[in-house]
Amino acid sequence: MSDPRVKSVGDLVASHLFDIVVDLDPRLNFGAGPVGQRVLFGAAKGSFEGPRLRGDVLRGGGDWALFRADGAMTLDVRLSLRTHDGELIYMTYGGRWVTPQNLRADMADPARRTLIDPAGYYFRTNPLFETGSQTYSWLNDIVCVGKGYLVEGAVAYKIFEVL
Repeated sequence: MSDPRVKSVGDLVASHLFDIVVDLDPRLNFGAGPVGQRVLFGAAKGSFEGPRLRGDVLRGGGDWALFRADGAMTLDVRLSLRTHDGELIYMTYGGRWVTPQNLRADMADPARRTLIDPAGYYFRTNPLFETGSQTYSWLNDIVCVGKGYLVEGAVAYKIFEVL
């Protein structure tokens, strides 16, 4: 880099925070609007577990996804989590899900979509958290990244804290 103000900050390092599975309600298709096709994938229930926290995904959240004309999906997710010890955590994330053209027919088929190797598509998120819990207040100050994939009746993610 030719700009002398650019400094080395080291490589990004991440640590596994938790795995999460979100069981989904039947989707609500709002149809094709001016910016794409809006679909709500409602959260019915689920669970999360990692080295520092675990618990359940509560009903009522979901992904207000936007399917773009080029086939990519933009995520807009809001979830309520309840830890094993009763604390509430608000989790939000955006992201991108880009499926190559040759996999789109299989992804549209409920019987085949969970059989596709997640390495074949790009499904990434950027979770942030809010909580009033003293026990989990450290979540208010971290940034995370996630890798998503499909499982039977649900969507799942590996969530990593960026250190």
